[in-house]
Amino acid sequence: MSTSSVDRTAGPADLPAPDETRWPGLATPPHSPFRARIAEQLFRQAVRPLNVRVRMPDGSHLGAGGPDAPEMRLNRPAAFFHRLGVDAKIGFGEAYMVGDWTSDALAEVLTPFAERMATLIPPLLQRFRRFVDRGHPADEENTIEGSRANIHRHYDLSNDLFGAFLDPSMMYSSALFGPDDDLTTAQHRKIDSVLDYAGVREGSTVLEIGTGWGELAIRAAARGATVTSLTISGEQAKLATERIAAAGFADRVDVRLCDYRDSTGQYDAVVSVEMIEAVGESYWPTFYETIGKRLKPGGRLGLQAITMDHERMLAAARSYTWVHKYIFPGGLIPSTTSVEQGLLEHARLRLQGVREFGLDYARTLRLWRERFTQRWDEITELGFDDVFKRMWEFYLAYSEAGFRSGYLKVHQFGFAENGQ
Repeated sequence: MSTSSVDRTAGPADLPAPDETRWPGLATPPHSPFRARIAEQLFRQAVRPLNVRVRMPDGSHLGAGGPDAPEMRLNRPAAFFHRLGVDAKIGFGEAYMVGDWTSDALAEVLTPFAERMATLIPPLLQRFRRFVDRGHPADEENTIEGSRANIHRHYDLSNDLFGAFLDPSMMYSSALFGPDDDLTTAQHRKIDSVLDYAGVREGSTVLEIGTGWGELAIRAAARGATVTSLTISGEQAKLATERIAAAGFADRVDVRLCDYRDSTGQYDAVVSVEMIEAVGESYWPTFYETIGKRLKPGGRLGLQAITMDHERMLAAARSYTWVHKYIFPGGLIPSTTSVEQGLLEHARLRLQGVREFGLDYARTLRLWRERFTQRWDEITELGFDDVFKRMWEFYLAYSEAGFRSGYLKVHQFGFAENGQ
């Protein structure tokens, strides 16, 4: 039976309609019966071999999973398929945000989809993707002004929001776990590793591109280094400066509200942790050239980046997705190939060392999501509503599924001039 007519009921989740002033257009699903029918057929075909259990409102089930498999509940299937049919890369996440579907095991449901991401759409239909994929909005281009606007939409949401679910290190990037590490210890292990790749030691001058909330700069200063740290987030700059002063390193760390393209000087080391993903493919050459210019002869780069397969990266560069619309506008996750080739071509730096620890990121994200859920009562007092809660849950679980499945990875790289 087709479910292409849009259902208007509140559904079992009984969620209030999204506030139109905060979430314009989200409450009303798009209407495209033809696309909805195709989306339903493709969805049924895609879930048939997956180890998931998709429960329909009438009690029937889709998918290959048994009673113990992670369950996805379709509360409003017609609305779900209309959203999926009009724009699958955005509609799937929006459907979760409004309660068209839900799950008590969100990351576990999403992982089988992530494992088969490249084959969910039949090859014949993939040929038509370029005609239906939505392009990136022009106002999200990562010019200097555009970058500030893009960063503001995520990192300037609220320092208190991030403080609610991050550990005391305030690191918003993958930890590197050792045996028996708690999250803070694992975050410090990650920082120390990237500083080691950059050769940071007593007397080093260091340029950090992407301050975060200051923890890497603090640990570099604790080694005896002098740090210049760049950020374009006003909220992060304020709190990072406070945290650095409280740690006793105000004389060793200079936090600047400055785009990397406006940086000056030369340094013994450049470090950057999960900032390259926000640069945008068009600006990667400029990013790499800037690193090359900022390094003294014999200097080293320590870089941490989320990565994906090179062919997937090329395909993703043309697509505007839910993550772009709601979480990280203007970004693109690089491949290891693009990073290595880009730094060689534009900065004359060669790879000296690398490690991959994607499953550690899955673990990090799980811990963040647990803490976010546990502290939601505190977060809601900051002015965030239930739609934001479901959006953030989906973002963290979606990301965890990407790393659990191997669709996404995270790498640390050490680069230096050839022979250094």
